[in-house]
Amino acid sequence: MERLIKASRISYGIMIAALAVQQIIYTSFRPVILPPWNLSFAGSAIFVYLLSILFIAGAIAIIFNKRAKEVSLILGGIFLLLFIFCQLPYELIADANYKHLGVWTSPLKELVLAGGGFIVAGSFWAAPKKIQNEPAVIGLLEKLIPFGGIFFSITMVIFGIDHFLYPEFVATLVPDWIPGHLFWTYFAGVALIGSGVAIIINVKLKLSATLLALMIFIWFIILHIPRGIADPNGLQGNEVSSVFEAFGFSGIAYLIAYGQVSSRKS
Repeated sequence: MERLIKASRISYGIMIAALAVQQIIYTSFRPVILPPWNLSFAGSAIFVYLLSILFIAGAIAIIFNKRAKEVSLILGGIFLLLFIFCQLPYELIADANYKHLGVWTSPLKELVLAGGGFIVAGSFWAAPKKIQNEPAVIGLLEKLIPFGGIFFSITMVIFGIDHFLYPEFVATLVPDWIPGHLFWTYFAGVALIGSGVAIIINVKLKLSATLLALMIFIWFIILHIPRGIADPNGLQGNEVSSVFEAFGFSGIAYLIAYGQVSSRKS
């Protein structure tokens, strides 16, 4: 179990690093990081590179467990600030289609990135002694650890609702070799909503989060990897982003099941 917990932390780090590398390749922010504001001001590329390097450094720290708890908290805090002060204003002010849940995909994914950072930090339940002279911001961010699972689950519930609002589109994502596309669309919607609600209200937490992790990992294998291979460059590598997001989301769900203090003691 401990190995799977470590692997799940690493999957989060790999996801963050992959998104940052894509930003460097395309010299633009991924929509899951920053919404499509007009950032073509002088020196904007440097801003992209600097923030991407920061994310890569944080990801490496998590992968190799170097002050990983503190780094995870900082990443969670950064993503939460980007969600609140960039994603939300863009959708509510600049996007005329903000009433359609479908356009909230990237902001909701960033909420998962934020929650994932707090969940990874919370998985270091046995780590020890509080660091002397710990920065006040770290202590403040630690208070958000219990909300990590809620941030993650809000996204899962809304994504589940999307399966019922846009079933025809979601059905096209089911691989052709699997029969009953519409059935699996609704089945996945129910699973996402049910597991998300179960995590939020802490009912059958281990079972719900484990099944959710398994379902997302299956999507990673049979859905996202083939789509990423088939179209690696479309929409600046959007399908490749989805590969790493599914990988990281699966790890986050597993950490909710077995990596948190409450889960390990139950």
